[in-house]
Amino acid sequence: MVMVLTVLTASAQSTDATVKFGYLSFDSVRLAMKEYVEMQQQLAEMRSAYAVEMKRVEDDFNKKYEEFLDGQKNFPKTILQKRQSELQEMLDKNIAFKNESQRMLNDLEAQLLQTVNQLLTTAVGQVGKQHGYAFILNTDADALPWLNPEWGEDITEEVKAILQ
Repeated sequence: MVMVLTVLTASAQSTDATVKFGYLSFDSVRLAMKEYVEMQQQLAEMRSAYAVEMKRVEDDFNKKYEEFLDGQKNFPKTILQKRQSELQEMLDKNIAFKNESQRMLNDLEAQLLQTVNQLLTTAVGQVGKQHGYAFILNTDADALPWLNPEWGEDITEEVKAILQ
């Protein structure tokens, strides 16, 4: 990216053309988007539903385990082995459910975030075309420690306004 900026700067200086660019914090705009807030609410509801189910299966497992502990001294060997197998099977299913739940939540989050990011990218493009910017930079994660305010314009609030 530094190479691209250097080439653009050198090109602009040699032709006396002014290269205008915009910059914004994608994260700041994303957090202000109603679609992002709705996405977070939807994810929270799904996480809560999975947490309730995980608690239920955990309680079932604990109840069976307590019953096993209470009766293990009195069980014949074959019943003891059967109960141990049942407990192991329950544990394996619970772990598989937890892993699958996490995968599904991650997939849903990625899908919802993609939609939010598409809306954001479209709005950024609108502002870029409207102002005739050569490019627009994302200032998140200290990607740009300094910008020349004579060449660049902060478009964060303008993009937020489009997305409201």
